[in-house]
Amino acid sequence: MERVPVLKIGDILLVSIQIDMEDQTALQLQEDLADRIVATGCHGVIIDISALDIVDSFVGRTLATIASISRVLDAETVVVGMRPAVAITLVELGLSLPGIRTALNVELGMELLARERDAEFEFDDDADEDDADEAVVAAS
Repeated sequence: MERVPVLKIGDILLVSIQIDMEDQTALQLQEDLADRIVATGCHGVIIDISALDIVDSFVGRTLATIASISRVLDAETVVVGMRPAVAITLVELGLSLPGIRTALNVELGMELLARERDAEFEFDDDADEDDADEAVVAAS
């Protein structure tokens, strides 16, 4: 069985699927990604499916499951490079892929994750400032 390589780029894991996704390969990818997220502490996962001509319902559900697992492990998932025929097939199969963001290519996927991370840091900074203000008022 072939394995899909998982590359680390900064705090993002990049998966470029260049082989036909059989059920066992998809399940192995799911496990490998979960392990790598925990091992690296990465906060983003990009799955490039531009080489896939077709995505069946099992692979579609596996992508949704990967996104759910990633989210629980504090990483967001972006699927990039989806061909129009694949998008049409997923819609026809009734798969909405909850929790998965999409982008046209890897570069745009990385930008999307960076924007989300920046927005999260701004939110955390605002919360920290509010906590500090409350502590000053309470101490008065």
